[in-house]
Amino acid sequence: MTERARTSGAVAERDFAQIVTDEEIERAARALEANGIRALVVETGADAKRALLDLLPEGAQVHSGSSRTLEDIGVLDEIQESGRFEAVRPRLRAMDRETQGDEIRRLGASPDIMLGSVHALTEQGELIIASGSGSQLGPYVSGAGKVIWVIGAQKIVRDLDEGLRRVREHVFPLEDARLRQTMGYGSRLAKLLILNAERPGRATAIIVKEPLGF
Repeated sequence: MTERARTSGAVAERDFAQIVTDEEIERAARALEANGIRALVVETGADAKRALLDLLPEGAQVHSGSSRTLEDIGVLDEIQESGRFEAVRPRLRAMDRETQGDEIRRLGASPDIMLGSVHALTEQGELIIASGSGSQLGPYVSGAGKVIWVIGAQKIVRDLDEGLRRVREHVFPLEDARLRQTMGYGSRLAKLLILNAERPGRATAIIVKEPLGF
C-alpha cells in the first residue's frame, strides 16, 4: 500500500493505479455514510463479491452497467446464470432494438437493483462516474430502487479536481484503448455524473482494498 508523498508542504502527484492508505479509505467511508450512502470496506475482490451477493434478495430484478470492476470480481456470471435473480442484461440482449426500443429503454432505466462502479471517490464522499452512452446514469441517479457500487481503493482521490483529472488522464485512455482493441472503435467522454449525497437506505458502496477496474 502506498503513501502519498508530501514534499515542501505540497501534495505529490498521485499514481491513479495505486490503492491509498487505510486512513484515506476510512475517511472516504465515513464521508459516504455522512452523505447517506452505506459504506462497506472489505479486503479483497472475493470479499466484495460475497458482500454484494448478500445484499441481493432472492428473485430480485438486477441490472448492471458495463463495469470492468464487476467483471474483475466475477459476480456477473453468478447473477446472470445462477437462476437466483431476475437478470436484466440477458433480457435486453435478447430483445430487438428496432421493434422493442421503447421497452428496452424502460426496462434498463428502472430496475429494482442497479450494480456498477465509479471512476473516482473523493475523501468528501462524492462519486464521479463517466459514460459514453449514459445508459447507467439514470438508474444510478433515481431510476433504480437500490444501487450498489463496488469500488477499488485506487479510485479514492483527495477532491473533485483530482477525481476529474483521474477520469480524463487515467480512466479515459485505458477505456479508449480497450474498446479499440476489442470493438474496433474508441470511447468518448460524453457524460459525467457527480453524486454528492443520497437518501439513506437506497445506495451502498463496497470499498475494496485492492485495485479493481480502471
